[in-house]
Amino acid sequence: MDEKGILKGANRKEAMWNKTKLGEPFKNALERFRRDVISRSDFDPTSLLQFGLFMSMAVITILQDVEKKLGNKGQKVVINALIKTGYTMGKQILEDIQIPAEISDIELMSFLTTIVNTQAWTSIEDPRIDSKEQCSFDIIWCPLQDVYKAFDCRVQRYLVQGIINAFKDSGVLQHEYQVEFKTTIPAGAKTCLFHITKKNPDEKDKWEEYSKELEKKALEK
Repeated sequence: MDEKGILKGANRKEAMWNKTKLGEPFKNALERFRRDVISRSDFDPTSLLQFGLFMSMAVITILQDVEKKLGNKGQKVVINALIKTGYTMGKQILEDIQIPAEISDIELMSFLTTIVNTQAWTSIEDPRIDSKEQCSFDIIWCPLQDVYKAFDCRVQRYLVQGIINAFKDSGVLQHEYQVEFKTTIPAGAKTCLFHITKKNPDEKDKWEEYSKELEKKALEK
């Protein structure tokens, strides 16, 4: 793997990045971790990856078993719980934010996405602002890529949905956006490529629509 992309705490090239302050999810837990754990000589950071993968596989197993035994009703219970969890994460990202008056809406959307990618998912992100109406990013490495099958990534869709809902409800963005994935690593691509485009008022939400398709496929299986 080359050094392309950014992780949590890295700077982006846009001048507005350093003028923008966004929240840090799970702040109290992080403060304790920094104070009491990370400096220990016997701390191995790979243990956090193992813990995260353990929790992620637990969620996959719960969803699959509920779908198998309880069908659509059970599926909805788990999906709603995931959306609720994502919503909480979105609200924490927006806590005590400081946004420069001159920032463009697409810049802010892109910056929020960087926080989601590098903090909520601990991924290596290569972000871009393509135009006034679109930003995009590649995920170069995701901690789930070696254990998730392509279909398992649907769990992330509901967490993202909750985050998107929190951003919408906050009114921090002037516009709504379409979020689409073009390629994914678990499906064999080199990166996970996403496009985020300004949404027209009469458009259906592509993220939600594709999630519904995956829900049907899961129940058919």
